[in-house]
Amino acid sequence: MRTVLNLIWLVLCGFWMAIGYVIAGLICCILIITIPFGIASFRIASYALWPFGRTTVERRDAGAGSLIGNVIWIIVAGWWLALAHITTGIALCLTIIGIPLGIANFKLIPISLLPLGREIVPTDQPFATR
Repeated sequence: MRTVLNLIWLVLCGFWMAIGYVIAGLICCILIITIPFGIASFRIASYALWPFGRTTVERRDAGAGSLIGNVIWIIVAGWWLALAHITTGIALCLTIIGIPLGIANFKLIPISLLPLGREIVPTDQPFATR
């Protein structure tokens, strides 16, 4: 079932969301000081392509740097990526078939706003950290 949902997701919105994250990552990598944000954006792009069967957990080793980085991320790219997830999620929830996809979009909002200090893991091991 996860594979079917992921394939439908990829066609309807996953590809476009991943492109948004890749563009944000490229912009962040061009500005040398924001390369960690670019790496986080590329990581989230892979999650946005194939979200079913994966989840995010907090990293225990994340500190004050992640907090400061997340504030900067919200200003630079997080707000418009979260807005894209909200818009797409509402549009998908208008159809019965799209409801699981809309819920998946809403699930991506927290990591689109605060990506640093989080890790993407398979759902069968949600408490795994590095």
